[in-house]
Amino acid sequence: MLHPKTLQFLTKLKKNNSREWFNEHRNDYDAAKENFIELVNQILEQVNNFDQDLSLLTYKECIFRINRDVRFSKNKDPYKTNMAAYFVKGGKKSWLAGYYFHCEPGGKSFIGGGLYGGEPDQIKKVRQEIDYNWEDFKAILNNKKFKKTFGDLSRQEGMSLVREPKGYDKDNPAIDYIKLKNFIVSVPVTDEELTEKQLVKKIINCFATMQPLLQFLNRAMED
Repeated sequence: MLHPKTLQFLTKLKKNNSREWFNEHRNDYDAAKENFIELVNQILEQVNNFDQDLSLLTYKECIFRINRDVRFSKNKDPYKTNMAAYFVKGGKKSWLAGYYFHCEPGGKSFIGGGLYGGEPDQIKKVRQEIDYNWEDFKAILNNKKFKKTFGDLSRQEGMSLVREPKGYDKDNPAIDYIKLKNFIVSVPVTDEELTEKQLVKKIINCFATMQPLLQFLNRAMED
């Protein structure tokens, strides 16, 4: 679980997003960071029970920096108002599909995973894998625990093409998934859940449930 003070720090940072304020509250940030590292280490200990590809990962290879890259952004706030970690073979800079945890007070926290922002050749391989092995993919999505946990792959605005990709027929039974540009799932986490003892258990259960999807996606890209 996370300490309430960690959430308090992120909430205050959102209202005071400046280097001056951050430096004045450096000790609060250090405490929040250590708390998040502790959570990530607990996740790493348990995720190895079902995904050995992550056995060599350390927290440093999972946690994202709180500093924002503002070079090409209109938003010049120097700091992110969340703490996040990506659990994937090869570390957070890997191009493979992985598991993600996002902590952001104010009802914006979630557990997620999959392939987001993939390169065109990666997306092409995943689409081909879905087309060739539609029954296997459909079985993953129709798994009772998967459907109860995630419902389906995300279909938020911008996640899918308007028309079917070149080479695919609109009558293809898998076309709704072949049209996707990102292949991700997510579950919201309330602010109250962030500070409960069951947080790690909830994260691990979600990660274990999405693992067959990640295996399918990574098999497509690694072949």
